[in-house]
Amino acid sequence: MKLNTIKHLGRSDLVNMGPIRLRQPIPTQAIENIDPFVLLHHYGPYAINNLNNPFDLGPHPHRGFEPITFLIQGEQLHRDSLGNESIVKSGDVQWTTSGRGIIHAEGPTKEFVEKGGTLEGIQLWLNLPAEKKMMQPKYQHVAAKDFKVVTSEDTKVIVQVIAGDFNGVEGRITTQTPVNTYMIDMEAEGTINIPMDNLHQSMLYLLNGDVLVNNEIQLMKGEDQLIEFNNDGNEIVITSKSKSKLLFLSGTPLNEKVANYGPYVMNTQTELLEAMRDYQQGKMGFLPA
Repeated sequence: MKLNTIKHLGRSDLVNMGPIRLRQPIPTQAIENIDPFVLLHHYGPYAINNLNNPFDLGPHPHRGFEPITFLIQGEQLHRDSLGNESIVKSGDVQWTTSGRGIIHAEGPTKEFVEKGGTLEGIQLWLNLPAEKKMMQPKYQHVAAKDFKVVTSEDTKVIVQVIAGDFNGVEGRITTQTPVNTYMIDMEAEGTINIPMDNLHQSMLYLLNGDVLVNNEIQLMKGEDQLIEFNNDGNEIVITSKSKSKLLFLSGTPLNEKVANYGPYVMNTQTELLEAMRDYQQGKMGFLPA
């Protein structure tokens, strides 16, 4: 077995997104994207209550990519112009394929706001290839209990297989391009070997904790939290120094031009203008506030 070497190390600094402060490891000045992943936001943990609810996002459009939510803590209500309405809970994943256009809204449920609690999650933007940017939109919501998991030999690591496969264990999410997605929970002094596909671009993001990767690179919250790997091996090794949580992502690069503006990810400026026009003309559907 050969370990993949490190291409980039990245921080996850706080940025402003309207009234919300969140962490943005992609894009940064150093890492524009990790094709096919164009954006990663780590929001929270926020204390949510009747007096503080910053993460209530009203109806807004998307086109040309897949906005994905991994909910770490809390409870969110999802509504969209396809007629879907679902409550996403801790450990759940919602995977929206915006395609030619979808309008959705998400935020803590009314009940969650009233009782108060902590909200935390990951918002990931996965690009769609040009040939699929105008496909029919779709929505997938999988509950935490319905994902298959892999447990390490030392029983201190649990890998939730969300999409793709992990040594033959398949994820529940259907993807438009080859993608492997795992959420990894580690107890202190746990070790796990992660198989790598050398046709994929791959990355590892630390949400919480302190880990050593390939016995040499340390990830720690507030310091380096992201690794982009070279496609030169077939596995990585992660050892936890404390209780830790990580997201592993890999996917076949599209190698296409990316033009993005606001909620749209297309290939050309003309396509962005068309997306804005189509939204204004109601061609992406309707969702009441």
